[in-house]
Amino acid sequence: MSILKIALLQVAAVEDDQAANQARGEAACREAAALGADIALFPEMWNLGYSGFDPAQPGARDAWAARAIALDDPFVAQFRELAAELDMAIALTFLERWPGGPRNTVALIDRYGAIRMVYAKVHTCDFEPSSEAALTPGDAFRVCKLDTAAGAVTVGAMICFDREFPESARVLMLQGAEIILTPNACDLEINRLAQFRARAYENMVGVATANYPAPANNGHSIAFDGIAFDRDERSRDMVLVEAGEDEAIVVAAFDLDALRDYRQREVWGNAYRKPGRYALLAAPEVNPPFVRPDARR
Repeated sequence: MSILKIALLQVAAVEDDQAANQARGEAACREAAALGADIALFPEMWNLGYSGFDPAQPGARDAWAARAIALDDPFVAQFRELAAELDMAIALTFLERWPGGPRNTVALIDRYGAIRMVYAKVHTCDFEPSSEAALTPGDAFRVCKLDTAAGAVTVGAMICFDREFPESARVLMLQGAEIILTPNACDLEINRLAQFRARAYENMVGVATANYPAPANNGHSIAFDGIAFDRDERSRDMVLVEAGEDEAIVVAAFDLDALRDYRQREVWGNAYRKPGRYALLAAPEVNPPFVRPDARR
């Protein structure tokens, strides 16, 4: 069997303290490697602990944006070196410096220390009072071929609010994603957990998400293997692992051979879609009751 192990780093961050998060993140990655992980996945915007700013405070937005870092920042460089040292890929999240406003970004570093993919959150939380309205949204969903000890696997990424739009995971599946990594920073209650299950089911993809523990959020980092039925067409629970609310590093073991076999024979994914009937999905118009003055297209 070809088993891919993804460590969900449900670790508490120190808000607005990048140095502390760098140290805590390194320790978490070392623990993940000791558990045999091929990929370590951080929660959303790890370098700042998903801190934002108060729009009512003068200068707060500029001060927050000044905390953004570039891909060549020492924070990123340390995790690139760590990935090579541990022979483990790291999905590192941070507030990325960007013209016109920072981005909410995940960089997938391979086990040799190279950055294989950079994805910026497309569906930013633009509704007030979220500071994400000051972010530059990502311009595309991305996948890459990642070399792991379990062999090559095609990996995509979405971030938190992206999960609430079926199109996010759908586009990743259409680009060949087998596993979708999802950094998160919100309470994962029953409905949001159900969204992850649905994304895995309808696209026949593995989905892994890492969330912050309580009290920042509520933990429940979770992974679904994407295999909804066995060969005898019996329904099966796709959950590989689900953390509780407290700090934890949990490892999800994805059987890539089983997933690929399932994708070859079952009916979901892209097998029977009728894209010629879906033009309205890409239409920019918004009609009541969904008109929102702060929405960006």
